[in-house]
Amino acid sequence: MNQDTAVSIATDAMQLAFKIGAPLLIAGLVVGLIVSVFQAVTQIQEQSLQFIPKLVVTAIILLVAGPWMLSSVVTWASELYGSIPTLVGTR
Repeated sequence: MNQDTAVSIATDAMQLAFKIGAPLLIAGLVVGLIVSVFQAVTQIQEQSLQFIPKLVVTAIILLVAGPWMLSSVVTWASELYGSIPTLVGTR
């Protein structure tokens, strides 16, 4: 395995991590922004008001997108494991 192959594998892994993490991060960002605006308007400064909605939305996103996330990781890993013989043979 040469340096280009290793960089390609690492790049694919990072792209997959970003693709899988994006729905959770975006949902948390949107909910956090909405709750922050609500807190600013009503002047309620309760810490659990920030935490509970994010937790609920994250759980919902995991339930909805979890199978897709898992299948993406399994597909990538099985393709990587399947390509090990060709990767080891190249120099």
